[in-house]
Amino acid sequence: MSRKLAAEFFGTFWLVFGGCGSAVLAAAFPELGIGFVGVAFAFGLTVLTMAYAVGGISGGHFNPAISLGLAIADRFKWAELIPYWIVQVIGGFAGAAVLYVIASGAPNFTAGGFASNGYGALSPGHYNLLSCLVAEVVLTAAFLVIILGSTSKAAPAGFAPIAIGLGLTLIHLISIPVTNTSVNPARSTAVALFAQTDAIGQLWLFWVAPLAGGAVGAFIWKLLLTPGESPGMIGQESQ
Repeated sequence: MSRKLAAEFFGTFWLVFGGCGSAVLAAAFPELGIGFVGVAFAFGLTVLTMAYAVGGISGGHFNPAISLGLAIADRFKWAELIPYWIVQVIGGFAGAAVLYVIASGAPNFTAGGFASNGYGALSPGHYNLLSCLVAEVVLTAAFLVIILGSTSKAAPAGFAPIAIGLGLTLIHLISIPVTNTSVNPARSTAVALFAQTDAIGQLWLFWVAPLAGGAVGAFIWKLLLTPGESPGMIGQESQ
């Protein structure tokens, strides 16, 4: 169990440090040219790389909403859910803390939004609460379906991290203008703690909506489950 938790810690650390780091460090300089498209790919690449690196140890969740959805879909042990949530949040915080130390070394540094999520005034496109709620629920549900489908026994072996990483990239391309893209409570919590906005006051949405979306995605998958497939944990071959 300790190896699983360590893998989840490091994977979530990398997701926050790499994904949010691309927004805080690189996207802040227009001359570098990565823009929100580059940030979207950065988040996808963090999941893709860590899914290959440590997915065989822990299942490669790196996200409380994914862990919940996998438990509902009978792909993950309920007894391990809370320990996973704890290390995911701690790992995300560690990633944000390291990012803050690096970013604060720049002249005239101000944390500002620090890649945090929000609705209303804190939404990049100033989308209202309902728009942000619907976006986060739907996109997290879709992410669960991508994960469950690409890791099912009916899917080609070895390609799941690619599908999952590209799926997360697409999710960011859709929703960065809406919520700055969460679909991950650990990621949202980590950077909200360093933001100079009211990101903490809006953090509730980025727990409620992704967790609800994870549950919805799991139920959708269970209704569409390939006939005759025997569900099992992601990375169960390593157990």
